[in-house]
Amino acid sequence: MKNRDHSLTLEGLVAAQSRLSAGHPLLPVLAAKQSSVEAGIGGEERVAEIFRRHSFSFTNHLFHDLSPSSNENFQMDTVTLTPWFGVLLEVKNIGGVLEFKDNPPQLIRTKEDGHKDGFESPVVQLERNHDLLTTWLRCRNIRLPIYGAVVLAYPKQIVAVPPVKTKLLFPSLIPPYIRSLPQQGKRLDHDTFHWLSAELLHSHQPFVPKPISEAYKIPFKDFKPGVRCGRCGRIGMVKLPRTWFCPICEATDHLAHERNLREWFLIFKRTITNRECREFLGIDDMQLAKRILTSMDWPSTGTFRNRTYEIKLSDVSKKGNIIIRQ
Repeated sequence: MKNRDHSLTLEGLVAAQSRLSAGHPLLPVLAAKQSSVEAGIGGEERVAEIFRRHSFSFTNHLFHDLSPSSNENFQMDTVTLTPWFGVLLEVKNIGGVLEFKDNPPQLIRTKEDGHKDGFESPVVQLERNHDLLTTWLRCRNIRLPIYGAVVLAYPKQIVAVPPVKTKLLFPSLIPPYIRSLPQQGKRLDHDTFHWLSAELLHSHQPFVPKPISEAYKIPFKDFKPGVRCGRCGRIGMVKLPRTWFCPICEATDHLAHERNLREWFLIFKRTITNRECREFLGIDDMQLAKRILTSMDWPSTGTFRNRTYEIKLSDVSKKGNIIIRQ
């Protein structure tokens, strides 16, 4: 029913690093966060591949990276819905020796060199999602048993202390686990089951992260401005009549500003003025900047020099095509 969303967090991290100087003190922090995000995506893709390779004899709908709208934001890595029950899977891809602590709830990872790191317990995340999904269902007059498990993406992850009450699985164990769950009690009828699946899908709200400069307290002046080429990934395209030209690979792209304004909102903030647009894209013409911003069809406030444009969140959540090459 739903694949994993394109990661705006990862896109923003990659774009931001390419606009910082080589010796910037926060580059290692952003690189580490990028590695963490990529590991998480890799783990979720590993689980998705298991579902692509296995089928079930009973009706089921599968959702990856689902965030139903409710009073509280919550994101579920994988949800399987059947007429008898639902299953939540919280996926983790953390190397090393793992210990699940209960008091206080925490996941401790010990690396090969003996260094220990602490993480929020995936058991707590799973329990929170269970409660929020149950509430979401009850608001729609649905009573359905919800099961859950923490999934470790790769068998090479070593568990020294497993969680006391929560099911812990490797990906290959997911299909037999789901098949073992009881199909008892009142099941959802055909129409209700498909209506509920559609409700979950339509209720999904893509996650839009804070801009990198805000999240990591990086001043605007630290980032290199300019228009990035969609072919070679280098910054420095030049505005020509009706198009942009890359002096490095000689590519032309009449919509290059759209891709780069997307970077603005991922790195800096959700609004932009005519002056900020000119400074970021490297153009001097105020009327040209106005035409570019007007063409984006974004809502605006103020008049003339004080006009501010605000990107539509639906535009941010669309999959981008930022290309970065060193």
